[in-house]
Amino acid sequence: MAKGTRYGQKEQEDAWLNAEVDALYRLSAAGVRVPAPHGFVDGVLLMELVVDDDGDPAPRLDDVAFDVETARDFHGRMMREIVRMLCAGLVHGDLSEFNVLIDGQGPVVIDLPQAVNAAGNNNAQMMLARDVNNMTSYFGQYDRSLLVTHYAEEIWELYEHGNLHPEVKLTGEFARKDVDADIATMMRIIEYAKEEEEERKEREQAARNGEF
Repeated sequence: MAKGTRYGQKEQEDAWLNAEVDALYRLSAAGVRVPAPHGFVDGVLLMELVVDDDGDPAPRLDDVAFDVETARDFHGRMMREIVRMLCAGLVHGDLSEFNVLIDGQGPVVIDLPQAVNAAGNNNAQMMLARDVNNMTSYFGQYDRSLLVTHYAEEIWELYEHGNLHPEVKLTGEFARKDVDADIATMMRIIEYAKEEEEERKEREQAARNGEF
């Protein structure tokens, strides 16, 4: 693999495929909304085609627009899927608006070759935080109140203390045990304030120009 030979590349591809197959079956059994696997034979994985209400291939999350209420609802759904994955011992590791499909019942998580064992990977907490924050940033463009939440910290603390379960009620709040500033949250607040100020200036300018 390190030398980049054809044999090494094939072995790496096989390892990634096997990891995705294992993760898919594991998460499906745990009730996570993933494409239903139907079989894995001779290196070929057969799985459910995720479709919308009209029977067409389901769109990616990135292709769907939301209002504030729906964005908040779907963000909550994704937090629950992330919790279910972690309860099954896995972190997706590359979760974004490009590997979530939307069928008639809601989000479906896809693309799992990089999923990691939460208990056996030193980067699991960081990868979970990235997954959560990617989802929060995406839905936060529709509901900015999500940008100041702390779901990643809350979920991981519950997991570390053995208190995480699939039906846990999340709050998005987290009491830090130190006095260090939460830089990521502060930056989101600053960006939000800047956007609000720009919008205010635009409204004032439009009013002066007689557009309203």
